[in-house]
Amino acid sequence: MRKFLFLPILLLAGVLCAQNEKQNDAMLASIRNEGMNQSQVMDIAFYLIDANGPRLMESPGYFKAANWAKTKLDSWGLQNTALEPWGQWGKGWELEKFYIALQAPFYKPLIGFPKTFTPGTNGLVHASVVLLDVKDSSGLPSYKGQLKDKIVLLVRNDSLPLDFSPDAKRLTDEDLSKLSAFDPKAPVNRPGGNDNFRAAARLLTLAKDFAKDEGAICMLSTSTRNSDGTVFVQNGTVYTPETPETFNDVALAYEDYMTIQRMLQHHIPVDLDLELRTKVYAQDQRGYNVVGEIKGTDKKMKDQLIMIGAHLDSWQGATGATDNGAGSVVMLEVMRILKAVGFNPRRTIRIALWGGEETGLHGSKNYVKNHFTDTVTRKYNAEGDKLSVYLNLDNGTGKIRGIYLQGNEAAKPVFEKWFEPFHDLGASTLTLENTGGTDHLSFDAIGLPAFQFIQDPMEYGSRTHHSNMDTYDHLSGEDLKQAATIIASFVYDADRMDEKMPRIIKK
Repeated sequence: MRKFLFLPILLLAGVLCAQNEKQNDAMLASIRNEGMNQSQVMDIAFYLIDANGPRLMESPGYFKAANWAKTKLDSWGLQNTALEPWGQWGKGWELEKFYIALQAPFYKPLIGFPKTFTPGTNGLVHASVVLLDVKDSSGLPSYKGQLKDKIVLLVRNDSLPLDFSPDAKRLTDEDLSKLSAFDPKAPVNRPGGNDNFRAAARLLTLAKDFAKDEGAICMLSTSTRNSDGTVFVQNGTVYTPETPETFNDVALAYEDYMTIQRMLQHHIPVDLDLELRTKVYAQDQRGYNVVGEIKGTDKKMKDQLIMIGAHLDSWQGATGATDNGAGSVVMLEVMRILKAVGFNPRRTIRIALWGGEETGLHGSKNYVKNHFTDTVTRKYNAEGDKLSVYLNLDNGTGKIRGIYLQGNEAAKPVFEKWFEPFHDLGASTLTLENTGGTDHLSFDAIGLPAFQFIQDPMEYGSRTHHSNMDTYDHLSGEDLKQAATIIASFVYDADRMDEKMPRIIKK
């Protein structure tokens, strides 16, 4: 009798398995249709990026964007949405007005942008420019008494190299093959540090301090990257919770900078007009992340987590479209897609848009410390053990081409399976290589499985990253749709796994 009972049970199991696979296929098809054909990604991008402006940490633009994102998550029916404080951050800064122009020997508007925490000029000032023709800091004292109420720049001994490579680039088959072939056991020859670059940066810092002490109005700076109308502009001071008093510091287009330098070297006096008005915000100095979730429904698994995230903060030179408005927009679209297709996950799905990434991953580091870290072992605690996987997006607007496995060989067959439906969209590459510089590292540091996607670089390194060109018009809508579709599908795939994502034991 047992033989005859066993056969129907096997048949029933096969039928149930086939039904589950059909349901899974149907859900993945719905996710793909919603993500590729019903996308709202560029509409989300407009409101997050254009409508809110730059998102420098703790600035009004950051809080406007954070509150907009929270409200949007609420409108889609997510739960536990919040601007979650994670600890002390420091002051905020905002640029209110800026104008710089050559007035003598002729008039010309100049291309430039102030660095963070420049204090301002108290109105329009007209000032002569002094060129500090020094090789190192030993030459600075020779300018003592000559810089009061002047605008200052350091002599440069380089020239603008002609570059015949395109600004925008997609990863080639050769590039992807090299990533796939990466062997973590092979010796790595890492290039040494650029001593000349460090020495130049040190001299600029010392010259700025000297100019400030001498009563100068402003320091101008540049690099050969600041060409063709693009200015890369970041910190005017090193980040600390107690921001020190600093000095007016303007990043100038290389071509404008060198025009001024050549005239001064030929003993032609140069005068500039400069107006700079800024505001410091010190009322609330806590840091915040935006969080929200779709609650799990399975009695045994609902306390487990699948997390996705991207950093929300940006620099001040533009609206931070590719760094990292793109990642934030994609992750918001992922949550919209999952709600639109009626996904009822077994595990809880949580989104986090991080603050303070640009100066050291502060938002994600503190989130991981507050939620997931055992303070004694500095590995993950019981709450951290409930995290199945964290997925991060922060390499610009380019489409997903694969994923960095962070050395996690056990995760490789999992992602191979997940990528299979997206080979036609150009996504299939798996590399054991680590990648750095963004928020997955906060999770990886304590042994939690966290991954950053491989993306086409587009103009990220050449034109938009931390520059005045990081705007909505440099976003690729089709690429963002592809990324959101893949990540939404991966969330679904992670949820239907009976086990959590394999993890590496960190020594």
